[in-house]
Amino acid sequence: MRTGAIVLTVLMLTVPLSGCFGNEEQIFVEQESAFPDEIPSTTWYHYSGGVNAMDPIAVSNANITVNLTGDNAPYLAVGSYYGIGMSTFEPTIGITSMDNIYMSSWGNGPSGSTAVIKCTGLIEMVSLTDYTCQNVYNPLLPVPNSNDPYIYVDKWTDRIMKFDMHALLGMTVEFSDDEGGSWQNGQLATSIYSVQDHQTIGSALLPAPGYPTTWSFCVNGNAPHPLCSTSFDGGRTWTSEVSGAPISCQSGGLTAHIEGGVNGNLYRGNIGCDGDGYSIYKSSNGGLTWTEHPLPTEETGTADTWNGEEAQVAVDDEGNVHAMWNGLDNMPYYSYSTDEGITWSAPMMVAPPTNISGTGFPVITAGAAGKVALGYVGDSGNDTWNGYMTIITDAFGESPLMTTVQLNGFDDPLDTEVGCGYNRCGGLGDFLDMSVDQYGRPWFGLSHNINDIGIFGTLTQGPSLRGMIDGLKEIPIGGPQTL
Repeated sequence: MRTGAIVLTVLMLTVPLSGCFGNEEQIFVEQESAFPDEIPSTTWYHYSGGVNAMDPIAVSNANITVNLTGDNAPYLAVGSYYGIGMSTFEPTIGITSMDNIYMSSWGNGPSGSTAVIKCTGLIEMVSLTDYTCQNVYNPLLPVPNSNDPYIYVDKWTDRIMKFDMHALLGMTVEFSDDEGGSWQNGQLATSIYSVQDHQTIGSALLPAPGYPTTWSFCVNGNAPHPLCSTSFDGGRTWTSEVSGAPISCQSGGLTAHIEGGVNGNLYRGNIGCDGDGYSIYKSSNGGLTWTEHPLPTEETGTADTWNGEEAQVAVDDEGNVHAMWNGLDNMPYYSYSTDEGITWSAPMMVAPPTNISGTGFPVITAGAAGKVALGYVGDSGNDTWNGYMTIITDAFGESPLMTTVQLNGFDDPLDTEVGCGYNRCGGLGDFLDMSVDQYGRPWFGLSHNINDIGIFGTLTQGPSLRGMIDGLKEIPIGGPQTL
């Protein structure tokens, strides 16, 4: 819902004043604003660089061309979160076309295995009592708990992939095609080459003889870059591990999430091959070979933190590529590519105009073309760490409007640990995850560390990332009562 309000707008009219210097006077005239009224204190409208979109003087000084129409129009946005009833660690998430949303939960499955938490009724709820969350991983022989749990939902087939990594014992892949009701027996996904860490798995719409999509996973192994493996039959069998970058690449093995697109490409981000800056790596053959595509980090620098390798990537419904990373100033930056990573837009700093001293754990997701959501945690002062989501609904426009919501209240921080966003931190672990449901609502997998509960952060109302921009149905506010 969008409503009008009255604000003071600066008109650049000049009136001579009496006196020696002939000073000019700016006249303030009331004019209708495009922005909603009664905006929550945890919602901000802004442009790149933290320019307050509701401050006409700041906008004018930044030489921003204002066009708040169409997909760039501001809509009332409110953020909140919803507990899953269990702890989580490095939460990865997925959403199926049946409107179920899933999150990994370390150690809470049968016999201490990784649980797969299924939340039903959350996406389209009318009352908080409409949603329930429970573990749906209950095979006769559960795979032993992974030190790095990971789940992923294929965006084209709804297959839920559970990926457990066991360091020296290789990796096991299981999948479900019935919303977690049953699980295919675990398959050893790789030979035992070395200690393996920081895995990621994803799929792209690259049809193969054995399955409609092609899958790939990458890990930090015994190479100077990630090692990757491919499945052309939906995860039943996997190729030997290959270099996840050009063979001479010295990027280091840590890699952010793999994301696949409708054009069959797979993408992932990490340090550039020269050990400097960030790059997005692309594969057009299911992960068998990869090419490097440097991001525009010359001006932003790169984060010097524990999870500094996390250059995240998303692919929208038309195959455009969107990237996010933390700069040397520990602030979040965004860039897009409309040519499969060959060229990139100038970087945009996406944090809102409020007191955030630094951010961490960047993650990004995309819906329709040019519509993205960016998630991160930020310090609002004295190590008060909050969850933030920045929405851009016209990324390809000249001056994209950004709408940022804080997902938790000012009196309800997610963590108060020193440097939480810059280090491995409680249930946040090394990384977070995001996805967009079929209605265009973004979902952000987090941990409420103070309560040790996994949470889904989202918009209770706001612009949609798919279909009509005003098409999101309002859902109830969650927060501490869901913990």
